[in-house]
Amino acid sequence: MMKKNNAIIFENVCFAYKKNIILENVILSIKKGEFASIVGPNGGGKTTLLKLILGLIKPDSGNILVLGNLPGQARERVGYMPQYAYLDMNFPATVKDVVLMGRLSKKRFWFSKDDRIKAIEAIEEMRMTAYINKGFNELSGGQKQRVLIARALCSNPEILLLDEPTASVDNETEEALFSILEKLNKRMTILIVSHDLGFVSKYVKSVICVNRRVVIHPTSLINGAMIKDIYRSDLKMVRHDHRCSDKGHNYD
Repeated sequence: MMKKNNAIIFENVCFAYKKNIILENVILSIKKGEFASIVGPNGGGKTTLLKLILGLIKPDSGNILVLGNLPGQARERVGYMPQYAYLDMNFPATVKDVVLMGRLSKKRFWFSKDDRIKAIEAIEEMRMTAYINKGFNELSGGQKQRVLIARALCSNPEILLLDEPTASVDNETEEALFSILEKLNKRMTILIVSHDLGFVSKYVKSVICVNRRVVIHPTSLINGAMIKDIYRSDLKMVRHDHRCSDKGHNYD
């Protein structure tokens, strides 16, 4: 594989948890400047893929390079927003406090003047300046998502990983968020886990299909037959100006 222009490379990567195979023989190359959506069924390995990129877990076999380095060595160059549902939304902190946490590192546990400047810049970029001293738990769902993305941004990452950033937000909030992400994509690689393929496909350049194995497709090639193959189930595809219908299925 050509490595110079790639942000992320997986070469024959396998990962199992308690003998349960999650990812198998993954071969994946993501170019710098990519804007891709990660899709797949529950337990298909989407979050595992993100954790491997972050170096939070190690593959059982195969090799991973992130920005030309091992994942753990590149971690400070990668911004990450975890799933909204896994966070304690009653944590007593202001918007500024939450965003500043993105500047913490193993090397030090205090904030410098530069840290505070970067946090303010990230808050401004996510259009949350008016809420900078407001309690995080007082915000709406969409506002909280913006703050969490600002936390991922304040380290000036070259890669941004977002795990379900539009969960529990309305259409208008989704549109505004993706408008911001489009601008961010001009200077960084973005990978976003999302259920709503019908919506995100009008923004992303490609779709990474994860169901134990991994295949990447240009957005233009995604169709109903391909989605059915990914999810092993019928899925109703809708127009991009409507919300996706999943017929009651719960996809991860």
